[in-house]
Amino acid sequence: MTNPAPLQQEIQVRFRYGVYFTTAVFAGHNPLLKDLICAGGPDLPKKLLVVVDGGVSQHHPRLLAQIAAYCRGFQAALSLAGPPLVVEGGEACKNDPQGVRSLHRAMDAAGLCRHSYVVAVGGGALLDLAGYASATAHRGLRLIRVPTTVMAQADAAVGVKNSINAFGKKNFIGTFAPPVAVINDFTFLITLFQRDWVSGLAEAVKVALIKDPAFFAFLEKHARDLAARRPEPMRQAIYRCADLHLQHIGGGGDPFEFGSSRPLDFGHWAAHKLEQLTGFNLRHGEAVALGLALDTTYSMLAGLLSQGDWERILHTLENLGLALYVPELEGTPILQGLEEFRAHLGGRLTIPLLWAIGHSLEVHDLDHGLIRASAALLRERALGETGRSRPAVMG
Repeated sequence: MTNPAPLQQEIQVRFRYGVYFTTAVFAGHNPLLKDLICAGGPDLPKKLLVVVDGGVSQHHPRLLAQIAAYCRGFQAALSLAGPPLVVEGGEACKNDPQGVRSLHRAMDAAGLCRHSYVVAVGGGALLDLAGYASATAHRGLRLIRVPTTVMAQADAAVGVKNSINAFGKKNFIGTFAPPVAVINDFTFLITLFQRDWVSGLAEAVKVALIKDPAFFAFLEKHARDLAARRPEPMRQAIYRCADLHLQHIGGGGDPFEFGSSRPLDFGHWAAHKLEQLTGFNLRHGEAVALGLALDTTYSMLAGLLSQGDWERILHTLENLGLALYVPELEGTPILQGLEEFRAHLGGRLTIPLLWAIGHSLEVHDLDHGLIRASAALLRERALGETGRSRPAVMG
């Protein structure tokens, strides 16, 4: 008996979401959040659960009352499902497996359904946690992200990924689930610690290096202004960084990363491992800056990138106030990050390197000796041992 022909089906799914820029998002005179939720359908009021980063609530002590007052002011459209839920943010919230369970419990207790909304207010780690919990409750609740750090507004919040850490590995468990909307409120950035202000700019440098030499020139020119917390250059940097990330997600041909090519992860194979090796004491952006320095130096030593471009990149990172060396860059453990990165991507190891500012290429293998030489050069630079002598090219 002949087996019947296989049944085939192709499913096309379109997602559309916006990244909005505003100030005082929870002020009664600002209807943006209400309007976005009302656009979700005619059945009003819409039930929403608000999850707030504990660090944000400490720096903005009136925030929880403002959220409650905002929903009362628009009660015809919004139904707040209890007081805002405060969750401790930072990478620790992604490391604790109870975090997702507690959010699922709150979503169940609030009676949320697939037409309900979760509004997550916080840094990238909190948004990752809340996004993963939202994507897995009822197979997907509607999520609105309100990022409160430079890193989150410029990068982490605008993509389609949600995740938590497990088994000592960054983002081991997660989903691809776009938000309904992202609302960037510059007001939240004013209270950031200096580390958080500058570390988020590492992702801006990253995307400029692989996609936009003019944007890199802007960051290079304004690096000291950005480090000095000048608001207008920061607004421009966040806007362009978010724009470039969205263009790649929507136009790169692989938004859900079925392949192994991920140019937006330039510098990240080392960054993810450095976070783990330092017990997550490094901010993600700080680890990314170190990973950029390492892979940029590797690109130069391999004969791909000119010394002039190498120096411009490192000087820009330094002028932003970002460190380019930690002891964890050297030794065998950092090399294990390559295999972990390959396993995270799946398939063949694919690493972006630079051949010029704004232009990248992909390689499928890194020489361990050249990685060690790159880390050693960064150490010597940090200790002031190299001066401005020309490094030896090993390509």
